[in-house]
Amino acid sequence: MSKLEENVPITELIRVYVPATVPMLAALRAEGRLGDGATEAHAVTPALREWYAEGDEEELEYVAFTRAAQGALELLRHDAAAPRRRVVVSADVPAAALVREDVELGSSTVRLPEPIQLAQVASIHVDGAEAAEAVAAAADVVTEALAGDPDAQFTVDGAEDHELEWYAVSELDELL
Repeated sequence: MSKLEENVPITELIRVYVPATVPMLAALRAEGRLGDGATEAHAVTPALREWYAEGDEEELEYVAFTRAAQGALELLRHDAAAPRRRVVVSADVPAAALVREDVELGSSTVRLPEPIQLAQVASIHVDGAEAAEAVAAAADVVTEALAGDPDAQFTVDGAEDHELEWYAVSELDELL
């Protein structure tokens, strides 16, 4: 693994998008952190910039965000008790803390050696109630979609047709 950006000052912050579930948000509120150890996230990486060279910063961030939302589907697949709503936590972390997980062209995957702290969270994005049925169906087949099954991908695309709603960190209590 290598540092995300070699010559980035330690104080520079990078926006990361962390896949999550509603129960993980409850833990964030209760414990002040998201997760217990190393955290997988998505960000605008050099490999993503190279793959999507004509994209501007906003488009690149949208790609990383969308991949985090797909990661939330994978978490839902493994947590049958979680409400069928994708969650993406946007956070600003020191650039020097990020480690690229995959150097494949186009990859946005990064790893943080420690959990995201509540103070680092910039915003929270959650599916609305109207997306629950499409998200439930997509969570059931997301692994097959990632493996190339076109029918499963069609189902996942149905969930991706729903935009995640934006919430300020101060709305975490009301959100739960």
